Amino acid sequence: MSKRYDPEFKEYIAKLVVEEGNKASDISKEMDLSPKNISRWVSIYRKKTKVGESYITPGEYKKREKELLDQINELKEENEIIKKAAHIFMKSQK
Repeated sequence: MSKRYDPEFKEYIAKLVVEEGNKASDISKEMDLSPKNISRWVSIYRKKTKVGESYITPGEYKKREKELLDQINELKEENEIIKKAAHIFMKSQK
């Protein structure tokens, strides 16, 4: 009897191989999956042009987190500049 895996799980496993650079054989042992299944999932994943993001790999998560932290820091700097400009403008109005 063959096991059925949902598409999101298959995609997650494929991302671990393609984007994270993990070996399919290591993932096969770790997750108790058939190497043939993983190979097929990786092949399908590589053929896709648009990928849904239901599962994200740790590398993707870290990259997105860094982007968001950079954006937060940039917005904080802009906010400080606006505060200083408002303070100078208010002084000149008196």
